Amino acid sequence: MTTPSAATPSTASGQAHGPAAPAQPGAPGGRRGSLGPVGLVLAGGISVQFGGALAVTLMLRAGALGVVTLRLLVAAVVLMVLCRPRLRGHSRADWGTVIVFGVAMAAMNGLFYQSVARIPLGPAVTLEVLGPLALSVLASRRAVNLVWAALALAGVFLLGGGGFSGLDPLGVAFALAAGAMWAAYIVFSARTGRRFPQADGLALAMAVAAVLFLPLGVLESGTKLLDPTTFALGAAVAVLSSVLPYTLELLALRRLPASTFAILMSLEPALAATAGFLVLDQALAATEAAAIALVIAASMGAVRTQVGRGRARKSAGGS
Repeated sequence: MTTPSAATPSTASGQAHGPAAPAQPGAPGGRRGSLGPVGLVLAGGISVQFGGALAVTLMLRAGALGVVTLRLLVAAVVLMVLCRPRLRGHSRADWGTVIVFGVAMAAMNGLFYQSVARIPLGPAVTLEVLGPLALSVLASRRAVNLVWAALALAGVFLLGGGGFSGLDPLGVAFALAAGAMWAAYIVFSARTGRRFPQADGLALAMAVAAVLFLPLGVLESGTKLLDPTTFALGAAVAVLSSVLPYTLELLALRRLPASTFAILMSLEPALAATAGFLVLDQALAATEAAAIALVIAASMGAVRTQVGRGRARKSAGGS
């Protein structure tokens, strides 16, 4: 789940934060040079969702908490080796921020995987994205965002069949809670990015998340985590859902306008539904597909509104 700012919704189920500052709309690589970065973002989104689908199959071997533990642990090791962040020279406030970021990351992943253990991947991601969407609507405080909020609520109503009778209520609750943690993740990922250079804060936060989740994974899965096949599949989930998307999005954010990036990320529920269908044979009913489309439209609309507001401010300041 990458997000360029605390006020911009993003929807990747897992959850990546690109440490590089996104390009401005007028910067090089905007329109003509955006095909490459767009491809990187889409590839990252596909990687995240198919990694999530693989994680669902792995839950039969290691349980939801065990899968999260393997994903966070492997991703933390890889990022710490690649980034080699400095451990000295940081203030108490710096460490407080990165620790809260790690807690939010651990909670977001744990709750989401508990959700997909109970409900299909597409609806789970759709419900989870309501957290970042709500954050964007509240941050903007514009009347038009009430339209996007209503559109998203209509999608949720359709997704639940009028009362979530077709979905496991506990799975729905976990997905909504994961969305709330995603919103917290966005806020603290932005704060961490301002306090730590490059991806150092991300690597440290991932290590915090892995340490926090390790006892839960051991408690649920025990020695199953040491099984070579299980560990290898867990490492694949970590690469697909964390390491590879982080890298691709980091490269894309150097050349892609933040508004374009956020709109592309709004397609994540559709990618999740596709991955669920192809890997897990989770077909969507017509109402569920319509619900996902409504939430995607609401997310894109909120992004466009936020971008329009930013441009209006720039115009007013330059006149």
